[in-house]
Amino acid sequence: MALMRSLLGAKKILRAVTSKGETSATPKGFLAVYVGESQKKRYVVPISYLSQPSFQALLGKSEEEFGFDHPMGGLTIPCPEDTFVNVTSRFQ
Repeated sequence: MALMRSLLGAKKILRAVTSKGETSATPKGFLAVYVGESQKKRYVVPISYLSQPSFQALLGKSEEEFGFDHPMGGLTIPCPEDTFVNVTSRFQ
């Protein structure tokens, strides 16, 4: 049940990102995210990452800090860039 709530929350975030036009330059099947604590770097990741528990944890941090109002116009994940790379490099 918690996984379902996480996925529904992720879909809500995706709709918020799409409504701002951020995904227009992002290839189909991918999601643009901004990562970093002070300076944000844009990453384009496969939407399959949304099913990964560790990526869902990052989304939870994002929701806690920003709700669904992301200052960069796209999904912002408030963690160090090296942490994000370390977490996502384990997928696949």
